[in-house]
Amino acid sequence: MFVCFDAQAKLFNAHSFVLDNGLEVVVVPNHRAPIIKQMLWYKTGSTNEKIGKGGSAHLLEHLMFRGTKKIKGQEFNRLMEENGAESNAFTSLDVTSYHQLLDISRLELAMFLEADRMINLQVSDNDFVLERDIVFQERKQRIDNNPLAKFGEEVRRVLWQDSPYGRPVTGTEKEILNLSKADVEEYYQKYYTPQQAILVLSGDIDVATAKRLAEKYYGNILSKDKSCELQKFPQLKNSRSRVELTLPDVQTPRFLNVFATSSYNWASDKVYPLQVLAAYMGDGETSKLYKKLVLQQKKALSINVDYNPLSNSYGTFTISAIPASGVSVNELENSLKKAWEDALEEMSFDELQKIKQKMLAGLVYLRDNPEDAAYIVGAMRSVGVKLEDIENQADKIRAVDYRDIKDAASEMISSAPQIVGILYPGENLNAQ
Repeated sequence: MFVCFDAQAKLFNAHSFVLDNGLEVVVVPNHRAPIIKQMLWYKTGSTNEKIGKGGSAHLLEHLMFRGTKKIKGQEFNRLMEENGAESNAFTSLDVTSYHQLLDISRLELAMFLEADRMINLQVSDNDFVLERDIVFQERKQRIDNNPLAKFGEEVRRVLWQDSPYGRPVTGTEKEILNLSKADVEEYYQKYYTPQQAILVLSGDIDVATAKRLAEKYYGNILSKDKSCELQKFPQLKNSRSRVELTLPDVQTPRFLNVFATSSYNWASDKVYPLQVLAAYMGDGETSKLYKKLVLQQKKALSINVDYNPLSNSYGTFTISAIPASGVSVNELENSLKKAWEDALEEMSFDELQKIKQKMLAGLVYLRDNPEDAAYIVGAMRSVGVKLEDIENQADKIRAVDYRDIKDAASEMISSAPQIVGILYPGENLNAQ
């Protein structure tokens, strides 16, 4: 497939403006269908929690659906369902986002409800205890009873050293149970403010209408005296760590190699070469490592390379693999190192062009889908990526050449903090 962008074409044709109270609004017009995606991004997540108060951000996300001074109890959910909206939220390390997908005729209702809970959250003692218990059980089910999730948490903890990025988004079981309503209310009052938020409206809307509605529903929310200072994260030491775990209910061994490397906020010039590198090495069954280790050498059942540069601190570059039957993890690790070196050496101009064309095609799909566009624009803006850089991603990808990729790969392998994690199968606790 050949994908062509005009030389000066913008990816999303997005427009942004800032209300007097500091709320940034980004509009992504798409008039193919009468739908709209509203996403309100708060530039705060688990890394902003006080030490010992882990889980505050995630618990607050749950409590935001428990009513305000105007909209009591479960009315938010009822109104959204009654009006055909898909509504949800998520909390991550750096951000918390609330979002609705609905018919454009119902946008004003969604904006009223979202603006209302930015300022009027009101949680009863009973609702607080109920949601804290739900979050606690969610933690046990998704993390503590999931060996892959526990393995991932341990790898992150060791890699990130003293950084808040090494702490679990959910908080630990002990932290969750020790949270008080006052803890969560303090977090809400500090971080849920217009200056700390970005509103993304993606779909069948124009800029003039978006301005009028944003002013109507969000414009009267008072800004706080001071916006929160940008958090400064510690610079990681150039460490080489290794974690090996044996856990029950693991069916096959797992191999991870994770690097704390460039992000949009740390060495942003390396982001696009690393994106192309990840796609070339391990994006799907046509990638170099998959061909070498799965199809040709039969050393792995699967292999994947993922790069995430969306962070207020370092980005993460992750290589994950499952060894084939009869292949030890150490054998796979050695084969992987050799395959990586060979793949870099073998990279040709034609292969590079094919990879970049595939990435450009992916951008077209993002642009055509209001939900994907809202997510990408919001995720990038909320960690400080300029709208101009979001729009010019196609140009940035096209500009990556062979030398850029080799330099970025060499620097990452030799200088980035990294960890190797190995998960071994233990006794199956569910065996009869």
